[in-house]
Amino acid sequence: MIEPLAPALDRVRDRLLDPDSLIRALAGGRRKGQRPSWTRVELRYVDLKAGRRLQITRYDDTQAHVANHGPEDAPRAVDELLAEPFGNWHVETAAETLQLRVTKGGEAAVGTTAGPGSVPERSHDRSKARMLPEDDPVLVALGISDADGRVKPSRRAKYRQVEEFLRELGASIDDALAAVRLRPTAESPLQVVDLGCGNAYLTFAAHAWLTRVRGLPVRLVGVDVKEQSRAHNTGVAERLGVADQVTFVVAGIDDVVLETAPDVVLALHACDTATDDALARGIGWEATLILAAPCCHKDISRQLRERPAPAPYTLLTRDGILRERLADTLTDALRAALLRTRGYRTDVVEFVDSEHTPRNTLIRAVATGSSAPDDEYVALTSAWQVRPRLAELLG
Repeated sequence: MIEPLAPALDRVRDRLLDPDSLIRALAGGRRKGQRPSWTRVELRYVDLKAGRRLQITRYDDTQAHVANHGPEDAPRAVDELLAEPFGNWHVETAAETLQLRVTKGGEAAVGTTAGPGSVPERSHDRSKARMLPEDDPVLVALGISDADGRVKPSRRAKYRQVEEFLRELGASIDDALAAVRLRPTAESPLQVVDLGCGNAYLTFAAHAWLTRVRGLPVRLVGVDVKEQSRAHNTGVAERLGVADQVTFVVAGIDDVVLETAPDVVLALHACDTATDDALARGIGWEATLILAAPCCHKDISRQLRERPAPAPYTLLTRDGILRERLADTLTDALRAALLRTRGYRTDVVEFVDSEHTPRNTLIRAVATGSSAPDDEYVALTSAWQVRPRLAELLG
């Protein structure tokens, strides 16, 4: 339903300042031609020794800033956030879930669904809870945790990788839900594909978090070129009792055929131009959300070796180590630019190191339908005389 923005935001305000009913709220995105001070914010109430407080977590490009507000200053803090030009609000209360999207015309598109009828535990310690606890059955089945539910010392890095990936996935899913770009139902579940899933650590972790923690209906397909991976992962799915929701196929990224186009495309640590293959497939499927963690960037590095650097940047490519680091940055900057020209709001953020690679970059793209011009992309590729593989795949 379309209505004036001001009264719609007043409804949001009433729910944010209700300490007995609010479960959580999320603001993200941006209005046309404006940029808020924060990439997103999350709100919920917590019970401290001093009493109940409104906990607001504000995120910038690199970190989270947490503040707890008492009854005296909570209204002011909420009014400051409502004055920010966020494009979307997602507010969950015991009675209902309210979703507000600011239209290009500056009005509010508002939708509501029934709430769960109760609020969760408000303990302050809950804010520090893991995305998946150490004794989660998925972590035990994958060998990350032992039979007693403790993460193995040798698998600490992998557990941290899973946790940080789920935080990025969760934030992106919440943004898309708040903007009503994703509307999963029991009849039409969220379709997720993991391209190049390998041993499916993140595949199973994503399914567990999305279904058991986030409560979403999900169908997930893992894709890998190795039959050994398919057989192993299928066995894990059967032992976990999720084989009807998580399936695996043997195929390459560029030739896999799916029965249903995915809403979410994952491609984590795909080597070199395999990341470009995954991004191109995601764009071709018109996926709502694409998350890709590149592994290496050999293609652009090779092109930098073969072509002279533009003046006055020859020092950046004279030494091999510097040239490789430049290739990493240049490749992902161009990938992000191409995604934006195809109607995706794209961020390149820090991702935790994995035991497989020191690369810690995550490309996060959410479909908006609004394409950016390619002027900067053309200028950058012309100056450095490079052509990314993704540009070839997109034609």
